[in-house]
Amino acid sequence: MRSVVLLIVFTFFGCFVRAQELNCTVTVNADQVSQTNQQIFKTLERSLNDFVNKTKWTNRIYKENERINAQMFITITNYESNRFEGNIQIQSSRPVFNTSYETPVFNYKDAQFNFEYIEFQPLIFNENVFDSNLVGVVAYYVYVILGLDADTFSLEGGTEYFRKAQAITTQAQGTSYSGWDQSNDRSRFELVDNLLSNTYREYRIAMYNYHRKGLDILGDNNSTGKQVIAGTMRLFETMIKRRPNAFLIQTFFDAKSEEIRNIFSDGPKVDIVKLKETLNRVAPLYSSTWNDIEY
Repeated sequence: MRSVVLLIVFTFFGCFVRAQELNCTVTVNADQVSQTNQQIFKTLERSLNDFVNKTKWTNRIYKENERINAQMFITITNYESNRFEGNIQIQSSRPVFNTSYETPVFNYKDAQFNFEYIEFQPLIFNENVFDSNLVGVVAYYVYVILGLDADTFSLEGGTEYFRKAQAITTQAQGTSYSGWDQSNDRSRFELVDNLLSNTYREYRIAMYNYHRKGLDILGDNNSTGKQVIAGTMRLFETMIKRRPNAFLIQTFFDAKSEEIRNIFSDGPKVDIVKLKETLNRVAPLYSSTWNDIEY
């Protein structure tokens, strides 16, 4: 009897500690490539799913239900002699307290993705060495996902993960791979540099306020939750006065525009006129979405 109990305990404990940080689906699409043998793309997809979901990215123990839901969509546009070119789109979400709703946290498309890969090549992340752009880019975005998720639960909680992403960026400098260059706008360097810069601190405050103080209380106090979210939009006004067209504001509204429209089109009213004026100042590219807010 004792041995049976121990077996159950060790089995449960083993399942618990093996649960990694991400519940991520990686999809590789090679429809644009004229290649008779599609097997290499399927192998790549399986390898990436294993790599992302089975690598231990942090020292923290995650329960199965704590894993972060995410997707990576890799589109291959050119393939020749084990060299791949394409783009990668990354999405992540997190649950809203006391609801069944998952709120989008990150939705970003990186158009500068080129790498080398040999079929069945093992994908292993070594934080001290940059020897694979495929591994480096994917690991970079894993840490961005982890950092942004942590920021939605505690103020600037994702700093340690952003620093991991920044370390990868530093190692990638000087390589021939695109997307890491400090001189290019909307690069991986700029994204993580901005996340760690005090110049854009309002973005991270907004991520915390919007999710933890706003969304997470909507179910219990819809009016207060809306007021907090509306106030969060004013934080971005402060930021754009300092840095107009800030990269991080675009990434926020790429993920959140539809959600914001839906939040303020239902339930207790707030001052929608002022809200829409603020939204049009901080995110004019989404003016048609703000015009659709019904009240």
